[in-house]
Amino acid sequence: MGQFLADNARWLVGGFLLTFFSSFGQTFFISLSNAGIRQSYGLSHGEFGGLYMLATLGSALTLPFLGRVLDRYRTITVAVGTMIMLALATVFMGLSASIPALVLSLYLLRLFGQGMMTQTALTATGRWFSANRGRAVSLVTLGQQTGEALLPFLFVIVAGAIGWRASWFTGTGALLLVALPVVTLLLRRDRVPQNDPATVHRLPVRHWTLSEVLRDPKFYLISAGVLAPPFVATTIFFHQVYLTELRGWPLTLFAGGFAVMSAANVAFTLFAGWLIDRTSAARVLPLFLLPLAAACFVAAFVTAPWAIFVFMALMGVSNGFSSTLSGAMWPELYGTAHLGAIRSVVVATMVFASAAGPGLTGYLIDAGMDYGLQLATMGLYAVVAAVGMWIVSVRIRPGRGDPWLLGGRREADRPGAIRRG
Repeated sequence: MGQFLADNARWLVGGFLLTFFSSFGQTFFISLSNAGIRQSYGLSHGEFGGLYMLATLGSALTLPFLGRVLDRYRTITVAVGTMIMLALATVFMGLSASIPALVLSLYLLRLFGQGMMTQTALTATGRWFSANRGRAVSLVTLGQQTGEALLPFLFVIVAGAIGWRASWFTGTGALLLVALPVVTLLLRRDRVPQNDPATVHRLPVRHWTLSEVLRDPKFYLISAGVLAPPFVATTIFFHQVYLTELRGWPLTLFAGGFAVMSAANVAFTLFAGWLIDRTSAARVLPLFLLPLAAACFVAAFVTAPWAIFVFMALMGVSNGFSSTLSGAMWPELYGTAHLGAIRSVVVATMVFASAAGPGLTGYLIDAGMDYGLQLATMGLYAVVAAVGMWIVSVRIRPGRGDPWLLGGRREADRPGAIRRG
């Protein structure tokens, strides 16, 4: 590991910084301004959730078109443009004085923060690394976990001193004065993946086009499982203030739970990367949704304050697996030539899921539906999706004799299929 880090530090640190600074567009960070926004604009939980859903859906509709630039331009070019636009979004959030301006700010934060910053980091890493892709992706995605661990505390401190609006300008400064020059320096040269020392034998993978991927049935089964973590996590963290009020938990104690989640996230992100490099992303698929289901059931049925830390730890385990899988699985299955276009569709569906959660749950809260029942339903969905992941995993493991069937044809016989030997 030490030699791997030394040889690839510039690309790993550059990707790490992109995912770290994507935090400004992630729900966990935006939701820290939830109370201030609702008070400033006179919004209920459901009304703000609806606006957030509208902005996030808009970013999801834009991302499949914008994400294709990663297949046409160099990574550094896309990264610089994305960081500048995210910095502009933080300025808009601090200055917004009307509902339309608020929605525009949220749209830009979600598109260039959650969307393009993460998309750029993981697409580049998926292309730049081959045999050690799982390890590389796990290290790059640690940036978001680090942001989750550090930024909530920093934001609370800064917002307490200068207010929630002015706090967004500190994000602008961090992006322009730290992220932009450092990432530009690190990623100005692309990495050549052919230099990878192989840790496990990989069979050749055909480079699928986006149209081929969209006709592949397992793409939709996998997507159904991949959607669960962003839906659940975004919903719970967006309404974290409501959950703490409902349970009678101190908000500061809940904020402290993010450190537990981040620690578990880091540990299992690294473990998932190691596991993927020694087996395959397909074999890891059935594992990542079970801790998420358990986290939902704990949040739904346990009211004692210690439940915060159990719930956060389980969320961290699931997020650790899913973040690494999201970077390693798609190039393993579909190749890298059209990875930007493929990932843009995947990320867009994930953004749709993260958009639907806060809005739907916010309206159900306003309608009086029990929040614990909503959380339990999310847990049941995760269990069902895990079963689907197991079916997919069994079908696509290399070396199996029973192929994936599509209209009576073997998967290996279809145009654009992955050849398994």
